[in-house]
Formats: sequence, C-alpha cells, structure tokens
Amino acid sequence: MAVQLVWFKKDLRLADHQPLYLASKQGPVLCVYVIEPEVIGSSEFDSSHQVFINQCLEEMHNKLLTLNSGLIVLRGNLPEVFEKLKQELPFEKIWCHEEIGNQVTYRRDLRLQAWCKKNGIAYEELPQTGVIRRLRNRDGWSEKWFARMKAQRIQEPKAALASPENGQDYLKKLHGFGRIPQLAELGLPPSTKPLAQKGGEANAQAELASFLFDRSKQYRSGISSPITSSISCSRLSPYLTFGAISLRTAYQASVMRRVQLAKEPNNGKWQNSLTAFEERLIWHCHFMQKLEDEPQIEFRNISRVYDGLREDNFRQDYFEAWCQGLTGYPMIDACMRALKESGWINFRMRAMLVSFASYNLWLHWQPTAVYLARHFLDFEPGIHYPQFQMQSGTTGINDIRVYSAAKQGREQDPDGSFIRRYVPELAKVPIEFLHQPELMPPLFQQFHGCIIGKDYPAPIVDEQALKVAKDKIFQLRKTAMAEEDAKRVQQKHGSRKKPGDKNWR
Repeated sequence: MAVQLVWFKKDLRLADHQPLYLASKQGPVLCVYVIEPEVIGSSEFDSSHQVFINQCLEEMHNKLLTLNSGLIVLRGNLPEVFEKLKQELPFEKIWCHEEIGNQVTYRRDLRLQAWCKKNGIAYEELPQTGVIRRLRNRDGWSEKWFARMKAQRIQEPKAALASPENGQDYLKKLHGFGRIPQLAELGLPPSTKPLAQKGGEANAQAELASFLFDRSKQYRSGISSPITSSISCSRLSPYLTFGAISLRTAYQASVMRRVQLAKEPNNGKWQNSLTAFEERLIWHCHFMQKLEDEPQIEFRNISRVYDGLREDNFRQDYFEAWCQGLTGYPMIDACMRALKESGWINFRMRAMLVSFASYNLWLHWQPTAVYLARHFLDFEPGIHYPQFQMQSGTTGINDIRVYSAAKQGREQDPDGSFIRRYVPELAKVPIEFLHQPELMPPLFQQFHGCIIGKDYPAPIVDEQALKVAKDKIFQLRKTAMAEEDAKRVQQKHGSRKKPGDKNWR
C-alpha cells in the first residue's frame, strides 16, 4: 500500500488528530515534523518556543514507539525537505492540519501545495479549530463553530500503526528518526524563561483536569489580578497554540464538567465560570478568523484610516525602556519582567502593556507586537495581531481601552506583593507610594533606599501624554471617513453577538 505522510505542524498530539486517523486507514503512515530555519529564525520566535516544541516531540515519539512507529524530525525549508525525503522513501499523499499562521508559514504552505501539484502528490489539510477557510460572510459563523466543537472526538491510536516496511527497523534507517535537535544545534541561545510551562500532551491533559476540577471555581473572580490569575486561569493557552490538546477536547470536557456540577448543590457560580471559559474558547477562534480572512492584519492597520497615526513618531528610547521594564511605572515594569521570566501573564495585564505602549508612549503597534510575540510562550498570530490592534485603537470598531497603570496596580496588586517580587528596587517603598514612587518626598526616598532617577527610573512620560494620545484617537474616530470605514470593518470582522444573546450568530 502507498505510504501516507502525516505532517505535524502546530498539532503536536496523537489524540483527536484527524489527519493521523484518516491516513492510517489508507496505508502505512510516516509521521514527520520539520524544524524550519525560516520559522525559528523569524523575529517572533524564541528559544522557549523550541523548548516547548521539543518536549512535545519527545513525548509524541515515545508514544509512537509503542505503536511500532516513530517520529521523523527533519531540518530544512519546505518543500526541499520533502523532495529529499521522497527520494529516500516515496509517499503518495501528505496529510496535515490547517494552520492559521503568520506570513512565513502561509507562504510556506503555498509553496508546498504547488510542489505537491507539480509532483502528483495528493495534499489534504483538515481543520482543527473553529476557523473557517474561505469564509464569505461572518453571519452564522458561530453555528459552524459549535458544529465542529460538538463533533465526536477521535481517540488516540491504541493499536500499532502500520509503518513503511511494516516496522521500526526500516524507519530507524531514515534520517531524523527520533532525533530531536537541541537549541545549540539549531543555533538558538539557551532559553531565558526558567518558569515557562512544560510541553507535551500529558501536561496539557493534567492542566485541563486541574482547571476543571479545582482551579476553575475561581475563574471569573481571579483572572484579572496577576497574583491570582496564574491559578484561576486555565493555563491551556500554550497547549492550544502548539496543539498539544485540541480546542474541541477542552470545550467538550468543560461542557461535561459543567453538566456534572449542575447535578450538585451550590455550584451555580462554578458553572458560570465554566460558561465564561467556554465563551472565551469561542473568542479564541473569533480573533483567529480575522487573520484568516485578512492576512495583512499582521502588518497594517485593520482600519486604514489610522495609517500614519503613530508610525512617524516612534521613539526608540521609549521602546527600549518598555522592553526592559524600566519605564518608571511599577505595574508596567513588573508585568514585563514577569513575562520575560515565565512567558505568560494574564490577559488584563497584557492589555495594559499594549495600552501603555500605544497610548502613553505613542508607539506604533507593529514593533511592540513582534517583541511580545517573541516573549509570549502561547503566541498565536491569529489572536495576537487582531488583539494588539484592538488594544491600540486601530480597528475602528472596538471601544478605546486605555488603562491607567497606577490604577491597575492599586486594584490588582493592592498589597504590592507582585510589584515587590519583580521590581526589587521598590521592595522597601511603603504601599502608599509603591504604585507612584516618584511622589515620595526626597527624605522618604533616602530613608527607604530608593532614589528616583538613580535606583529606579522616573516615569519616562507624564499623564499629559496619555491625554494627548486619547484626544488624537477620539478626534480621528469622529471623522466621517473613520465612521464609514468602521462599517466596512464591522461587516468583515465584527462579532454578530448582541447584548444579552446566549448564542452567537
């Protein structure tokens, strides 16, 4: 029987994997992952991403070994890698999942499809999220999403997979069998994120179970603060990004848990928390759909009316201070430093970082988006870039969200424990000055060992900068041109959900 190549991209699991299942029904399966220089060399990629990927790959290979198979890990650009593999082991068809990626992976997929057509190789991409390819209209989108999420999941293979030459002995002769290159071999520096989550399907399942049966009870009340969110949030985002667990698995498990809780007394708030979590899974795909429908969102404003708004006023010194967590705004600096240690912070703090960069510092969103993409372990292009534009006010349709760093600090870190942990320069500053240490009288600064401008920077901009920024945005938004373009954006990308609706349309 003809060999079927299953190409793993950002679907690093065996459970609920339709390409693997269908390919195994057609003939011997060759499981392949490709480490691509143009991907790992992009400005959005970080060593922590590769560490997470490698952990997933190692677990997958060990599972495949028990199925009389194994994972072939190759290095190089596509389609050249598959051209070489085809000479070593001819295959009839490539099976894979759709990927809503950045421009690098989008162009890669186009090249590969063209190569397959030229060489008479069948190529089939299958969906793994609620994103709809070649969607003509957003009306009725949620119905399609729910249909996919409610479809029966595909179980992990239990019986041996038929392999080329019917066994591992032949696979072991192939270059890359079970050989997962380490960072140094790939020219990547050591990861600087010691607290990053660990990859792998088992860790994904454990995180899901921990959330559903324990941590989700405080989901709605605990997701805003950087102190409580590390426990209250699902922490599934990197596993969903790299496909160590399917979105459908997470959704169906949440629904089952919510139904179970409905049979028990006094669990109404817990059920509501899981309902809120399930809604965020819809939002997950809602934003990814935007990039699928308009890939240029990665590089240009969703509403072109805002072109030139910030681009020509970029301050490199502001950008570098923001990147290093040295802005003089304690909550901003603490969040940036926390992110660079673990690869994760909660959504509200992400929004605050973007708001501060785009409004207080008046930085164009594209360079700041690339920087945070590199540091988010869960970087998902389809969520990242539309969200960045939403928080920067360039979509034309979303509410202008401007966060006060001091206010967020007082509300989300009232005792100052988060700031003191990540900004040790402020460890001895009393709580009444912690969120705005520049207000400390000089004698207080000396007494508490924190001289502003020496031990900790003074604010790089004042509150007047925020007012000026808001005025610019609101004035532009009121113009007839902006209002007209907002209608176009709403028609193409806007949610069809109305206030009070229980179901999306």
